[in-house]
Amino acid sequence: MIGEKDIEALFERQLARINDGELRGKVVKTFVLACRRGHWESLEAMKKMPFTLLTDTLGVGFVEHTIAVTEGAAALGRAQAEAYSRLPYAIDFDRLYAGGLLHDVGKLLEIEPDGRGGYRKSLPGKFTRHPVSGAILAAECGLPGDVINIIVCHAKEGEGRPQVVEAVLIHQADFATFDPLVMKQKGTLIEP
Repeated sequence: MIGEKDIEALFERQLARINDGELRGKVVKTFVLACRRGHWESLEAMKKMPFTLLTDTLGVGFVEHTIAVTEGAAALGRAQAEAYSRLPYAIDFDRLYAGGLLHDVGKLLEIEPDGRGGYRKSLPGKFTRHPVSGAILAAECGLPGDVINIIVCHAKEGEGRPQVVEAVLIHQADFATFDPLVMKQKGTLIEP
């Protein structure tokens, strides 16, 4: 069974950037709950899980994707904070790191091994997409509404909805990791 120490080691660098210890603990607790409910027994199994079933991920797994999106969103936030003479909105990096780590946590309920070496959408995943199931998990673990907003609004469920700025940054980082894979599969990614 995957426990708190496992999640803390897996996302050590990103969790260390959340200064609020209570928030950091709730992020870890949410991951552990998702692993338990999704029947993920080992970190190795979780690392092998693709981050999407919508396209060939070319070997990019759920954990790698989670880290790339979190760090990409943080880089977008830092670039704005450093480049703008006056940042027109505040970026809360604790919230950004928490939301980045948890943006796809619901996929641990949405995706399951298919028993043949691949993966499929689980029955709970057929009922509820990962932004909603992830937001429910986060709420159960006591995460605040602003972090829940990031989770539920990072994908199409957030279109046209009020969002914290960190949700916008995570959405952009998320699709920057997804769109090139789709384009590559379609033959529309130019690779000189």
